[in-house]
Amino acid sequence: MTVQPPTPFPQSPADERVAFDRGELGTILTLYGRMVAAGEWRDYAMSFLKDVAVFSIFRRTAEHPLYRIEKRPKLRNRQGMYAVIGMDGQILKRGHDLRTVLRVLERKLIRAVE
Repeated sequence: MTVQPPTPFPQSPADERVAFDRGELGTILTLYGRMVAAGEWRDYAMSFLKDVAVFSIFRRTAEHPLYRIEKRPKLRNRQGMYAVIGMDGQILKRGHDLRTVLRVLERKLIRAVE
């Protein structure tokens, strides 16, 4: 009979959180870097909660976010799990593909560079 040693940090289902994977973060940070270079954005924050992962974008550090990029896996089979939400809480774009959803922010980059 083999006895497994206890794990130092046991994971319970209540501890599971939604997070962006490496590819999703790469896509978001590529856009973020271009907007920082254009002088539009200056700071970001990430939150990983039980039902949603949020990437918040700020123009300055101590203010409300300009945009929130959210990932809600429970909406995968409905409207799509990705959404870009504006400062006023309005959903600017929602969909199944992150790159497609982020295009709403890339249009703002084109205006900033002109």
